[in-house]
Amino acid sequence: MTGGAGFIGTHVVTALHGAGHQVTVADAGHPGAHRAPLPDTVAGAPLHRVDLRDRAAVAGVLAGVDAVIHQAAMVGLGVDLDDLPEYVGCNDLGTAVLLAEMARAGVHRLVLASSMVVYGEGAYTCPRHGAVRPGARTVADLAAGRFEPPCPDCGTPLEPGLVSEEAPVDPRSVYAATKVAQEHLTAAWSRQTGAATVALRYHNVYGPGMPRDTPYSGVAAIFRSALEAGNAPRVFEDGGQRRDFVHVRDVAAANLAALDATGTRTGWRAYNIASGRPATVGRVATELSRAAGGPAPVVTGEFRLGDVRHVVASPGRARTELGFQATVGLTDGIAEFATAALRG
Repeated sequence: MTGGAGFIGTHVVTALHGAGHQVTVADAGHPGAHRAPLPDTVAGAPLHRVDLRDRAAVAGVLAGVDAVIHQAAMVGLGVDLDDLPEYVGCNDLGTAVLLAEMARAGVHRLVLASSMVVYGEGAYTCPRHGAVRPGARTVADLAAGRFEPPCPDCGTPLEPGLVSEEAPVDPRSVYAATKVAQEHLTAAWSRQTGAATVALRYHNVYGPGMPRDTPYSGVAAIFRSALEAGNAPRVFEDGGQRRDFVHVRDVAAANLAALDATGTRTGWRAYNIASGRPATVGRVATELSRAAGGPAPVVTGEFRLGDVRHVVASPGRARTELGFQATVGLTDGIAEFATAALRG
C-alpha cells in the first residue's frame, strides 16, 4: 500500500485489515501531505518510509507482496508552477519506478488511485449542437463573472450532465496531467505484462483525517480548516460549481472491491468512484458551516485557472462491475466531518 499513511490511505489500510489482508505500508512522508512525523504503524501495519523514486527501497517493500494499491501522489493544484517538477517526479517517475519493480518482482495486480481531474470539464450538452466539449475558461470571462462555459460552436449556455468513463481525458492542471500519465503508464504496463490494473477515478473525497489547510488540500478540508479557526469559508466563483462529494469510508470500500477484481481479470479498466448524488460547492460550504455552528460562507467571486466548472460522474460502471455503491449520504457525512479531527 503506497501512500498508506495519508488521508485516504489510512482509511484503506484500516479497511484492508478489517477484511483480513496482511498489509505492508509504504509512505514517503512528503511535506505536502504530512506536517507531523510519520507514525511507526498504520492501523497495526508496519510503516516503511519509502520514496517511490528509489528503486532499491521499492524493491525491498515488494518482497512477498501479491498486489499493490498505489495511493501515493501529490494532489491538488499546488502553489504555482515551481511545483511542476515535484508533481511529475512524485507522481509519474514514482509510478514508473514502482511498475518496473513490480514487473521484476512478478507482482501483477494493481489498484491505482486516479482522479476525476483527468476529464477536465465534465459532460455538457448544447441545445443546438448536442454533446460538446467546451474549451478552457478564459481569464477575461472568469474576471467578469462569466463562470459557465459556453458552447464552443455557438456560444449558447450549456447544460451539464454526467461524465462516464468513456469520456476523453482532457487534463487542465499539472496535477491532472500527472494523473493522466499515471493512467497511461499503468495501461502500458498491464498490456506488456498481462497484469490487471483497476484505476479508481476518485471524485471529491472528504471525511475524518483530512489534512488541515494546505495548498494541496481539497475544498472540503479548506472550508473545515477555516471554520476550525473561527473564520467563514471562502467560496470561489459563485458557489454554483457542481461536484460529487464521496465519503472516504466509501472510497476505502471501493478499493477493497477493486482489489478483489484484480484477482479475477487481466488488462486495464477505469471506474468513477462517486456518490451519484452531486452537490454545489456552495451547498457543501453552507451545510458544513451550519453543522459546525460557524459563520456562514462568503461567496468571493475569486477563481483559479486550473479549476473546472462542473464535473459530475456516472457511478454505474463501478456498481455493475465492481459491486460498489456509496452508502454515506452527504448530509450525514458533512455532519460527521464538521467535528471530526483533522490531520496536522
